[in-house]
Amino acid sequence: MSGIQTNRTNITLPGSVASKIIQKTQEQSAIMKLATEIDLPGNGITFPVITSDPEAQWVDETDSKPVSNPGLGTKNMKGYTLAVIVPFSNQFKRDYGALFNALVNRLPLALAKKFDETVFGKHDAPGELFDTFKNATAQSLALDVYGGLVAADTNVALNGGAVNGYAITPQMRSILLSALDKNDRPLFVNSVADGAIPMILGQPTYISRAAFVDGSPKTIGVAGDWTKAMYGVVEGVDIQISSEATLDLGNGTTINLFQRNMFAVRAEIEVGFVAQTEMFNKLTATDVPSI
Repeated sequence: MSGIQTNRTNITLPGSVASKIIQKTQEQSAIMKLATEIDLPGNGITFPVITSDPEAQWVDETDSKPVSNPGLGTKNMKGYTLAVIVPFSNQFKRDYGALFNALVNRLPLALAKKFDETVFGKHDAPGELFDTFKNATAQSLALDVYGGLVAADTNVALNGGAVNGYAITPQMRSILLSALDKNDRPLFVNSVADGAIPMILGQPTYISRAAFVDGSPKTIGVAGDWTKAMYGVVEGVDIQISSEATLDLGNGTTINLFQRNMFAVRAEIEVGFVAQTEMFNKLTATDVPSI
């Protein structure tokens, strides 16, 4: 079969498959939908960021014109390895179409989920050059949903940004659907038939379970200026397949692939994320179910 090279230990999948996995990962990642993608070389990248704008002054006709230098800083992005191993039965090896579909449907979700959960603050960053929203300013929606959203918008603006997108959890979606004005009309949907929250305060929303972070209070969404957030992937997805490895399932449990007529697919990417985190706010609540 063209594009597939097999031996006892691995299969190299064609580039179109790896590209499809990256595409599906991007489709299932709220962060990758909202943030800006940049090219990330293997040794990382340093790029300038504007920390303050130049300021103009009024002057008389013959006066010297003022000089105002913008504030500049730098951000460093480095790729960190994100990996997952998925075992399959050998019947997939007899059917390349089934293997392709299994890879596309299962691996991107695992990669996107862990990446998003880390950025949202559920997991520790893989390194010091990987930014997260773990310590972002929090705004409570517990008592006043509309007021909390306006407070987040205001805080981002005071830090030099402008909220242009929201990542919300299903729990936050339920809170928004239940929010009513003083005349018992829905605040965030045009009609009950819509059943969705396409916009919050005029800006697009993306629903992501990964945005949920348990705690007291619980994080149920993030609002921010997504032009100030960037991610990069080094050389796409690396795929390796083994039929002879022994997998460590944790808790002292292992399985031998050869003994069980199985094989395993390992997918990994090098991915980085940086943001001016002061331009993002966490949205929180207390009495919401965990997931």
